[in-house]
Amino acid sequence: MNKKQMGIIGCVLSYLLIFSGCYEPEAPPRIVTELSPSPIISAAQHRVAGTSVRGRPIMYTLLGQGQEVTFILATIHGDEPAGTPLVRRLTEHLQQNQHLLIARSVVLLAVANPDGLALGNRYNANGVDLNRNFDTANRAENSQAGRSALCEPEAQAITQIIKQHNPARIVSIHQVMNTGPEGLATMAPAGCIDYDGPAVALAEHMAKYCDVPLKKLGARPGSLGSYAGLTINIPTITLELPYNADRLSEAVLWSRYRNALLAAIIYPEKP
Repeated sequence: MNKKQMGIIGCVLSYLLIFSGCYEPEAPPRIVTELSPSPIISAAQHRVAGTSVRGRPIMYTLLGQGQEVTFILATIHGDEPAGTPLVRRLTEHLQQNQHLLIARSVVLLAVANPDGLALGNRYNANGVDLNRNFDTANRAENSQAGRSALCEPEAQAITQIIKQHNPARIVSIHQVMNTGPEGLATMAPAGCIDYDGPAVALAEHMAKYCDVPLKKLGARPGSLGSYAGLTINIPTITLELPYNADRLSEAVLWSRYRNALLAAIIYPEKP
């Protein structure tokens, strides 16, 4: 058998292998396009704004990198603790839904009065009502308001947060704990959304998303609302939860008030 004959036989065998299934030609390379995961806008930054009278840290969390800042705080009165689990749950929600933080930042202070919370007391460890200790024109001169404006470290820490982050709006979460014929627990047992400064539109927007009614109470002497809302013109909401809100579970609190808080953050959008 000569070389030509051997070549012909080789070609025939190759075709037989191909068409009999014993040989599988190499497949062309596949082009795979993988979508990159959504970028994390920012990690949570945990910061210390100061310390309480008894040395407890006043911790807050900063989420997002946008210029539109919302400042949300709770438990400036230690016997009104329902806002603390709400703020903590809100922090977790924003970390899990970072699309809400596009072009936004949120400052979250879960416990503004750590000594009062530990003592179950409205006041701080010096017996001062922190929500009467801010530097305002209407501040009262008495022992409960403190010997002078911003004499208490907790009020100083809150003021420092506001000056540092320059929020576009502030939401302070309370409970209607004071009783008596003129107390909020009597006047507004279901709570209310109060506001100071140029905040009526924000208050109306938040009221659409919870069962807490809108009620203008007036600026209290030396309050955060008087300072932030009237003195430096930041829209300021006081979200007064019902007097028994601290008896509710975190899950129930979150289901009732989450949309109102989210409405404040993404205002004027709907949550």
